[in-house]
Amino acid sequence: MLLNKRFIRLSAGIVALVFILGLTLHAARETQTLKGASQMFDSYRTDLQGYITKTASKYKKMTAKEVKQALTFKHGAFPEGTPKETIVEEQMKFHREVLSKKIDEPKGMKLVHKQDGDTNYELANATLLSLVRNSELDGIVSSIRQLEETWNWRYNYPFTFINDEEFTPEFKKRVEEVCSGKVYYEIIPKSIWEKPANIDPVLYKNGIAKLTENKVNYASLESYHNMCRFNSGWFYRLEGLKKFKYYWRVEPNVDFFCKVDYDVFKFMRDNELTYGFTVSLYDEPLTIETLWKTTVDFCLAHPEYVHPNGAFKWLTENQQNPQNTNGAGGYSTCHFWSNFEIADMDFYRGEAYSKWFDALEAAGGFYYERWGDAPVHSVGVGLFEDKSKVWWFRDIGYHHSPYENSPNSDKCSTDHEPGYFAPPDVYDQNCLPNWIKYSMTPNQLNMY
Repeated sequence: MLLNKRFIRLSAGIVALVFILGLTLHAARETQTLKGASQMFDSYRTDLQGYITKTASKYKKMTAKEVKQALTFKHGAFPEGTPKETIVEEQMKFHREVLSKKIDEPKGMKLVHKQDGDTNYELANATLLSLVRNSELDGIVSSIRQLEETWNWRYNYPFTFINDEEFTPEFKKRVEEVCSGKVYYEIIPKSIWEKPANIDPVLYKNGIAKLTENKVNYASLESYHNMCRFNSGWFYRLEGLKKFKYYWRVEPNVDFFCKVDYDVFKFMRDNELTYGFTVSLYDEPLTIETLWKTTVDFCLAHPEYVHPNGAFKWLTENQQNPQNTNGAGGYSTCHFWSNFEIADMDFYRGEAYSKWFDALEAAGGFYYERWGDAPVHSVGVGLFEDKSKVWWFRDIGYHHSPYENSPNSDKCSTDHEPGYFAPPDVYDQNCLPNWIKYSMTPNQLNMY
């Protein structure tokens, strides 16, 4: 009997050791860049399984060769030649499995809750934010009501509304009736909203014609191009936003259907997070044909800006929608759906993002193509920030037709099953499984 117990303990120890070694090797393989990755950081901290739990704030700069290697996709989740239908089916199965897990609040993270009756609660330096037109009043009021009911009624964070035209008295009256915090209005100067002078009218006209011929939405709307450019690199420079560090973007006609009790902005601040999202999708490659080439050229010229723990595999994956990766010159087109985003504006204000955005401006792709703020934010965060500072808000139920983040939580109220994403005809547009597989560690996945 004693020998049997010793044998069992010995066997369990061997199995545990093999498991830990396996995870350690997996973590080493997943840490980009692959060659010389251990030289990228000044220091690591790892958990017992060998996963990085904290990266140094200062890291050794990458070389152009290392950047080029990092931006070459390797070690896909599926064997080469796997049919797209099989990949999509397996990805959606994985998506549902992850979201079927019963969750509440994040675990092992710093959380702050405002107590009932606390009149001295100090807010984080943050604002709710919406770029919205007067004609979208009903839609934004609906979104605000739901966000107030599920979260902000407790915290009363301010709301900043942005427009390129003056807001009407009716707009101001109705939004102030539903916002629990202070309300600010910001008018975008024409100098940063309108098409810049460096845009070649012939190239712009030809680009619009190509997109229109291929039935790309909003191709001929100059205001849409203006909006994409503004949201990509200008909104955080507005005078009224300079006083804020964090923002939560809110769009008209979206749904929030899960109660959140903790202070989301302090969650970002206290856990040193840079960017938060709920949905990740693929983009239309025709709209961003040269975004990746422009970006890679910039990164090879300035490799010191690229973070060695960037989301390289997520950005370069080529298995689920290889036509996208080919059409976008090596970029998977995976992005965070930016109609919901909670982020630190100081990241955008930093040197790496600012210099890169200058290069994007010079290239003119916001007008010659239709570069969107979602891929621009996503590529910027994915390359110039540590991917461990990007947070999937799994507990925030969110719907923007036709896509959804649907948690399994007692705090949610929705007609959809946990793990619902969208109608079946757009299953192939779901890039969240890739983010989980390529950019999250098991520890991060288990933080709910």
